[in-house]
Amino acid sequence: MRPAAIGVACVAVIAAVWVGTNAVQKATARTPGAGSSTTAATGQLKAWIAALPQRSIAAPPTMRLADGLVPPTNRWFSGLVFGPTPQPVFPRPLSVALSPVGFEVGVPKVTASAATIFGAHRAQVAVDVGAASSLVDGYDALSVSVAFHDASGGLLGRLRIAEGSPFASYTAAAAQTVRIGVPFAAAQGGLWTTTLDGREWALAVPSGEVRPAGNGTEVSLPAGASLTVFPVPDGGRATDLAAAAADPVTGTTVEHSRSGETERTTFRFSTAHGATPVVVAMPHHAVVGASCDLGTYPSIDGTLRVCATGDLTVEAPAIEAPTSLDLSRVSAADRATLITQVRADAAATTFDAPDSYFGGKQAYRAANLLQLARTLGVQDVTTDLTARLTELLRTWFTPAGCDQRATRCFVYDPAVRGIVGRQEAFGSEQFNDHHFHYGYWLYAAGVLAERDAPLAAELAPVADLLAADIAGDGAGGLLPATRGFDSYAGHSWASGFSPFADGNNQESSSEAVTAWAGVTLWAQARGDAVLRDRATWMLSLEAASARAYWTDTPLDSPGLAGYQHRIVSLEWGGKRDYATFFSADPNAILGIQLIPMAPVATYLGGDPARIRANVAEATPHGFDVQFGDYLVMYLALADPAAALADLGQVSDRSIDGANSRAYLTAWLLSRASAA
Repeated sequence: MRPAAIGVACVAVIAAVWVGTNAVQKATARTPGAGSSTTAATGQLKAWIAALPQRSIAAPPTMRLADGLVPPTNRWFSGLVFGPTPQPVFPRPLSVALSPVGFEVGVPKVTASAATIFGAHRAQVAVDVGAASSLVDGYDALSVSVAFHDASGGLLGRLRIAEGSPFASYTAAAAQTVRIGVPFAAAQGGLWTTTLDGREWALAVPSGEVRPAGNGTEVSLPAGASLTVFPVPDGGRATDLAAAAADPVTGTTVEHSRSGETERTTFRFSTAHGATPVVVAMPHHAVVGASCDLGTYPSIDGTLRVCATGDLTVEAPAIEAPTSLDLSRVSAADRATLITQVRADAAATTFDAPDSYFGGKQAYRAANLLQLARTLGVQDVTTDLTARLTELLRTWFTPAGCDQRATRCFVYDPAVRGIVGRQEAFGSEQFNDHHFHYGYWLYAAGVLAERDAPLAAELAPVADLLAADIAGDGAGGLLPATRGFDSYAGHSWASGFSPFADGNNQESSSEAVTAWAGVTLWAQARGDAVLRDRATWMLSLEAASARAYWTDTPLDSPGLAGYQHRIVSLEWGGKRDYATFFSADPNAILGIQLIPMAPVATYLGGDPARIRANVAEATPHGFDVQFGDYLVMYLALADPAAALADLGQVSDRSIDGANSRAYLTAWLLSRASAA
């Protein structure tokens, strides 16, 4: 996580480890875990991983994970796997925690204070399966399986939970009696129900015996039989969910496709006996072709809709990643001003940061200056920056670099399975923030090599690995599939091991968007059409969710009356904060949702009134503050003339290390000339 000048920490991708081989790929459909690489390309990645120094920079944490699985860092359920004790997780609409003897399920109660929206785990239904230990023994695109064992190591059964499913289902491995800590009474539809904290809960047991047991319930399950507990939706009926509850989810996959200006994502839920699943849609999901009238659930993100469909299809506007600003309408006088500033900023460019985050920001800054020099026809600066940036990337991207020096290089961690930069920063050795760091490097490499295929091939061994670490298809099990991206939530998670009772989190939504823009630019330079398609899909979903939950979040949902701010800066599984890991200043809280204002950052526009209000809240003392440069650039999306007028307030100390005065000025002029 980040104590200073950065976005934070935490990523989670819910991409199936096995999707690449089990999902059906269609001509018009792309499956996130599948297909960027052919078998030959996967073999190439394996060879390049072998060429890196094999080293764990930090001691691997405790992992409650079955043998053979890729460690699932940066995911909504990472807290179940890593660390001394399991942490609660938040698969919308449920909250779930493991107990010493089984598991607990709840529905978060949404409340708000001035700066936090709360939705912590509540242990409303506790299920005792007699466990002495547990571990994650499988996961796929949206779901995870937890195996419970007795004191002798024998398998008792498995819990399966999934994002978008209201069901927590336990399947017995052998005949056993399970104890539930609340009394359920027989009801219609073969269900048993109870009321807890004003909400009806239901229990489905298709095969077995349910009976009262003191203040609780006992369930006798034959081998292979399941029980499912679920909260009844607001405005819905338990019987409407009965058939789906009796046929639990057995697995999930995700597919995506592009149609014109729309990215379409389909979440597929499989069941053992073919019942139509019940799936929950998040507020940002523009659902296609499904009825979502079975009721609603509360969540910290807004109201969740309950849909009867096994294939939940949603749409989002497609976002492309431009490589440069449009300066075609800028006046001759302004072009002359820009040329002067480009020369000055290029002369002041240094590459002295030894770590993978600030080093990446310096490379990104130089890449944008290089693009400006190209656009403006400043040949001497173009030549100079090309040479210097090439030298920098050759240094960092030398596969064996960490055998030669202590910093400015990358290693492969064989224990946790990932690429780690030396010098590490903000917990990157614990797999925090990899997409934030590597997005900058890939952006710079994509810009530098967009016209130079031989250079792209030269940089490829390490650059391809950085892309594979955060957005690849798994490299044959040596890396996770799309480590940092949760397709259901529509955004990334930044904490590698997620050691938090509030679940995983992400702070800098804008650096996540920039990461996928960087992967897109690198894929273009490499001629990798499938990686480019996947990165564009990730970019489009991340941009949509960044506005939906960070910068333009609706604040009229139930339970949010006490929240007193315009934006949310930290999205967790179980809460949302107006805060950062490094500063309490309002300029930092909004600024970390803007950094680094790449050309793709126009996704932040669209609501001028909201932008003005957000900026007003963030700048009570003007723009000569941390991230003042990005705040002025953001304002230009609503009012270019006002932003240009405010440019004089931005002193050199207020220009971030990923930015330059030349790029800042060019952004404002490009917006003003387009108005």
